[in-house]
Amino acid sequence: MLFAHFSDCHVGGWKEEKLKDLNMQCFKRAIALVIEKQVDFLLISGDLFNTALPQIDYIKECTSELKKLKDKNIPVYMIAGSHDYSPSGKTMLDVLEKAGLIMNVMQFNEDGTLKFTEDKSGAKITGMLGKKGGLEISDYETLNTKSLEEEQGFKIFMFHTAINEFKPQGLEDMPGAALATLPNNFHYYAGGHVHYIFQKNFGQGVLTFPGALFPNNFKEMEEWQNGGVYFVNEKTEWNYVPIRLKEVVTFSLDVSNLSPEQATAKIIEEIKKKDTKDAIVTLRVKGEIDGKTADLNFKEIMEHLQGAYFVLKNTAKLQSKSTQEITMKLGTIEEIEQEILQESKQEIPLKDFSKEKEDAFTIDLIQLLNKEKEDGEKVADFEKRIISEAVKVLEIEN
Repeated sequence: MLFAHFSDCHVGGWKEEKLKDLNMQCFKRAIALVIEKQVDFLLISGDLFNTALPQIDYIKECTSELKKLKDKNIPVYMIAGSHDYSPSGKTMLDVLEKAGLIMNVMQFNEDGTLKFTEDKSGAKITGMLGKKGGLEISDYETLNTKSLEEEQGFKIFMFHTAINEFKPQGLEDMPGAALATLPNNFHYYAGGHVHYIFQKNFGQGVLTFPGALFPNNFKEMEEWQNGGVYFVNEKTEWNYVPIRLKEVVTFSLDVSNLSPEQATAKIIEEIKKKDTKDAIVTLRVKGEIDGKTADLNFKEIMEHLQGAYFVLKNTAKLQSKSTQEITMKLGTIEEIEQEILQESKQEIPLKDFSKEKEDAFTIDLIQLLNKEKEDGEKVADFEKRIISEAVKVLEIEN
């Protein structure tokens, strides 16, 4: 027996088109690897897509790839992840299952206990889906594990949630299930949801988090650089095969106590030391500079990275030494708003407005900008309503 396992593809998740495309290419490469290894079946433990109802282009491409597996008689066993899951029950996974491209292994017997799906290889597979905000955790606490543990044969349990005892550093506050709530006596525990690569002997089997198939944000790109696929045999001996379509070159530079000009020069000097051609570049700039952060010349810096495939920039921890005094204001929300309005009016006076009209106009404008889309209201109707009210507040109806 040989099977493949990956998770958290998040197809369509990136905002940047180049990275969206690379994410899709990574999924295609993973499917090609699965076919190349001639596995008996594939496990995808949640979050195939980044949303329950993805764009049609992503559906078409993923469907085409899953069809290749079906044509090779390689079944795909899945559970819904926190991004696949929808409280309404309407997800693209149902469509894929109806088309015979995947099998959702979270099935129940008439008595409400989890049911096994048996593969042609003899493996017996079941699992629990993931929900947004860790809402699935309570389901583990009430899970009837007796029948699952008594079942004989090679068993796989799929899950899409964090395990409290195995949370990685930095994700300690993520909602998770206790290790004791997982059923015992399984040979392989196919995890998902937590984006890190992890293996742990658990009872007679192995518990695995394969990480995201493709990094999903700056930190993951900087830390992991790529994802990959697990290949596991009947002895639960595993082999992790990374998928690296582009090299990732990382820079993490501290520019504390430098002027913006000196900081710019330091960053350029470091960039010149590495080959960034056709690579994904992560540029993290941090520290307290002696001047304005806006004066750091990123335009010039980016000119030295023109040959890169894509540049991800992070300046979340970049600050200026020149800090302003922060004054705490006490009072009700209305009193504080009035005080701030009076201070601001001195800096940006409204011409041709009386004091009373100026106050009323400012308050009306703030309230207008604070309005949100109502439940069930279409985006177009919301925009039309806001524009109509703005026209009245700004007195430009004519």
